[in-house]
Amino acid sequence: MHIDRNLKNVLVVSFGFLFLFTAYGGLQSLQSSLNAQDGMGVASLSVIYASIILSSMFLPPILIKNLGCKWTIVGSMGCYVAYSLGNFFPGWPALMATSVILGLGGSPLWSAKCTYLTTCGNQQAARDGKKGPDVINHYFGIFFLIFQSSAVWGNLMSSLIFGQDASIADIPDDRLQSCGTGVCLDNSTTSGNITTPEQSLVNILLGCYIGVGIFAIILVAVFLDNIDRDKAQQFRDKREPFCSTFFATFKHLRDRRQLLLIPLTMYSGFEQSFLAGEYTRYYVTCALGIHFVGYVMICFGATNSVSSFTVGKLSQYTGRFALFTFAAVINFAGALTFLLWKPHPDELPVFFVLPALWGLADAIWQTQTNALYGVLFPDHKEAAFANYRMWESVGFVIAFAYSNFICLDIKLYILIAVLILSMLLCGWVEYMEHRNPTLSVEYSGDTDKWTEKELHSDGPQTTILAQTPL
Repeated sequence: MHIDRNLKNVLVVSFGFLFLFTAYGGLQSLQSSLNAQDGMGVASLSVIYASIILSSMFLPPILIKNLGCKWTIVGSMGCYVAYSLGNFFPGWPALMATSVILGLGGSPLWSAKCTYLTTCGNQQAARDGKKGPDVINHYFGIFFLIFQSSAVWGNLMSSLIFGQDASIADIPDDRLQSCGTGVCLDNSTTSGNITTPEQSLVNILLGCYIGVGIFAIILVAVFLDNIDRDKAQQFRDKREPFCSTFFATFKHLRDRRQLLLIPLTMYSGFEQSFLAGEYTRYYVTCALGIHFVGYVMICFGATNSVSSFTVGKLSQYTGRFALFTFAAVINFAGALTFLLWKPHPDELPVFFVLPALWGLADAIWQTQTNALYGVLFPDHKEAAFANYRMWESVGFVIAFAYSNFICLDIKLYILIAVLILSMLLCGWVEYMEHRNPTLSVEYSGDTDKWTEKELHSDGPQTTILAQTPL
């Protein structure tokens, strides 16, 4: 019964995110091409992640501790649906306003999800007599297996719908010269295939996205267990001072491990934004047309989804850092390829292989970085995951902010530099964790107590943390 309950909750969260990000992921992939005028699409993405940074500073601990993880997830999902509605009214006011709304809900959504999965993993590990990190890794693997497939469905919807556009035309060879790193600061509105889909097709797509987003909210609201309801109630009754909750995210920066993980967390934003913003704009839309964006990104999503589950299981045998190193090699080789490759429609398979490999690497970054935060900071999950989302968003904001102002090859050099720095500091954190393992939080169903354990040469030490489970 316990196994069914925890696994059921993980599946509900996973499918809720699948439907929600089928809509948002599809829109994000299209923004740099669909709203290319004056860089409006990329600007909206930058505003989203700037708002996420703002919300990361105080909203996650406040909402999670007052509402609990379940209702924080439900409320935050509504912010994502609002963004789809904003795209119905093309223009700066509606798009920027709904971008801010989405951003404010973004950090609480992901922090609540990570906290929820980590809590379920620790509970299940205690009941099965397993290591907490192994079960947490497994649950994150299941989540990302399901969640990352949203890129498949969201992009498939956009390509099938936009493929009905009668205005699709071949791209002249002289315009292909501006694709890739060929022309510095070339305006994407004057290069490649810039034909905008018919507005009726855009409206159909947005209607589909809004529908699946609303379904995600209903799914989580009805079927997800409110496992931390009692803890949230106790927090409200104690009326902890607002300032202590407000500054929880910043106080967590006093942990040296958190500081060292900032470049790695930012890199997650850099590498995702490159594929969503630069690759779809300067390679796919430029050389093939916007109707190909969905098909190409399906390869990213499919590989990412399958790899996420595999990586979650494989990490038990290889360790995190070996997987991080493998992902770094893939991204480094990919960045060099983007620097040298001149995209052309005759090389169609290459357009699909590159995002597929990028998806394999992203699966490692996502699953292992999330799991790493859950393992290193078991007593401060809300603040830790708020920092995770905040610094990942900083990477997104920086990448999207300079998207229209610097050359594509410079963007790739920046990506490589951040990757190298991230690996050096991540290696340092893993070394410190190997020398001084973090205390793991475990739950005993028999005694109804949380305990904290660390293995020493003379046997395990146990400290009672609380009389009530999370």
